[in-house]
Amino acid sequence: MYLKSITTVIFCLISALSSQAQITIENAFPGVSFSRPVDLQFANDATNRLFVVEQNTGVVRVFENDPAVQSSSVYLSVADRFNPGGNEEGLLGLAFHPDFSSNGELFVYYSASNPRRSVIERFTADSSGQAQIDNGSGVIVLEVLQPNSNHNGGQIRFGPDGYLYIGLGDGGGAGDPDETGQDPRTLLGSMLRIDVDNPQNGKNYGIPADNPFVADTTGSDEVYAYGLRNPWRFSFDAAGNLWVGDVGQGRIEEVDIVTKGGNYGWNTMEGSSCYDPSSGCDQTGLTLPVHEYTHSVGQAITGGFVYRGSRVPDLVGDYIFGDYVSGRVWRLPFDGQEVGEAVEMMNTSLGIAAFGEDKDGELYICAFDGHLYHFTRDPTGVEQDDVATMQVEVFPNPSSGEVNFLIKGRVDSGVVAEIHDVVGRRVATLPVQVTGSEELRAVLDAAEWNLPSGLYLYSIKTSTRQLGGTFVLTN
Repeated sequence: MYLKSITTVIFCLISALSSQAQITIENAFPGVSFSRPVDLQFANDATNRLFVVEQNTGVVRVFENDPAVQSSSVYLSVADRFNPGGNEEGLLGLAFHPDFSSNGELFVYYSASNPRRSVIERFTADSSGQAQIDNGSGVIVLEVLQPNSNHNGGQIRFGPDGYLYIGLGDGGGAGDPDETGQDPRTLLGSMLRIDVDNPQNGKNYGIPADNPFVADTTGSDEVYAYGLRNPWRFSFDAAGNLWVGDVGQGRIEEVDIVTKGGNYGWNTMEGSSCYDPSSGCDQTGLTLPVHEYTHSVGQAITGGFVYRGSRVPDLVGDYIFGDYVSGRVWRLPFDGQEVGEAVEMMNTSLGIAAFGEDKDGELYICAFDGHLYHFTRDPTGVEQDDVATMQVEVFPNPSSGEVNFLIKGRVDSGVVAEIHDVVGRRVATLPVQVTGSEELRAVLDAAEWNLPSGLYLYSIKTSTRQLGGTFVLTN
C-alpha cells in the first residue's frame, strides 16, 4: 500500500511538472482607462467596487469590478492641494481603514508644495457606499518635508495589526546625499508605522508601543524599519509578511521582507553589494534582500503581492512583481519559510507602475498605457517549438554524490532547477549556468544539500512550462 501511494504521488508530480499552460495577461476592463494609474484598492465593504489612484490628476476613480464596465467616476479629488510637478510626485497612495464599512475612513498620500512635502490625509465618507467624498472632510494626519522631487515612496497600507504603514524614500538626489537611509532619526528612507485610531501628544496619530525606537533617541518613534532607498509598492501576505520592492541606484533592484527594526542597507549597500564605500563596507546589522536583479534585465522594480486568487492556481503562494522600465514580470516561489529562485513569467513591454488586489485576491497590473490587466491561463499558449526541442539529460543516474542536469534546446531566460523529495517538498534549488549555445547546466551536490540516499524528483522550470523526472541517490 505504501509503495502504491508513493508511486501515485510521483506520477502526479511528474505530470504536473511536465505540463503547464502559459500564463499571460489580458485587459481586465476594456471599457475604462485611467491617467497614470499608480494604485488599485478595494474597500472591503459590502460593495464590489475598485478604486484607482491617478498620479497626475489628483483623483481617485471608482468603478464596478465587472469586465463589462464602461465608465468610472470621481470618488475623491485632491487636485486643489496636491503637487504633480515632479515625475515621482503627485497622488501616490490610498488605504481604506479596516473598519471602513462602519467608520467611513480612508487615507491618501500625496505630494504638496510650498514647502515641498509628503502628506498623509484622512477623509471620511458619510456611508461606505457613498458615490463621491467631499474633500472638505479632510484632516492632515502627517506631513514630512521632502528635499527633492524624487524618491517619495508613496504606498500606504494597513497591516494585519491594524496600524497604518507608510513607505518613504530617502529624499532623492543620487546616492542619498543627505545620508538619510542609515539615519533612523529622520523619517526618510524608512517604513513608518503609526496608530491612526489613538492620537497622542497633540498629533492626529499615535505611536504603537512596540515600535522599535520608542524611548530610544537613536531613532524616531514612527520608524518601523529603515535603510530603504525608494520603497515603490509594498504588501502584506496572508501570514503577515511585509514584502517591499526597493528601487535601486544604478546597478541592483531588490525585494525585501521587512521586519520590525530591520536595517535594509541603503546607502551602505545597494542590494547585496557595497555602495558607500564601494568595497569593504561594514555589513554588521544589515538585512540583505531575499531577491535581487541587475539592470541588465530591469531598472526600476515595482513591488507586488503573494498571489492568493483562483484564476491562476499555478501562482498561488508565489510573490509576483515586475519592473517599470523593462515591463518584465517574475514569480518568486515562497513556501512560508524560504524564498526560491525567481522565474521570469513574461515581458509585457508595459510601464508597470503598480500591482493591486481585489477582494477575491485576484491580482491586477496598473500600467501607464492607462489600462488594468489581470493574469490568466492560456491553455493553447505553450510554445510548441520550445516543447519539442527542450530536453533534459540527467547523469549519472543513479549517483553516489553529484548529479548533472544538462538542459538542451531552445529555452528562454529565467530557467530554474529544483529538487523535490517523494512527497513533493522542495529540498534544493540549483543555480543554472549557460555552458554553450542552447545548452545550460545545473549540478546537484548531495553532500552540500545534506540529501540522504533515495528517490528524488527534479523540476526544470521556464517561464512557459516545466519538465520533470526522477533520479536516485545511493550515497
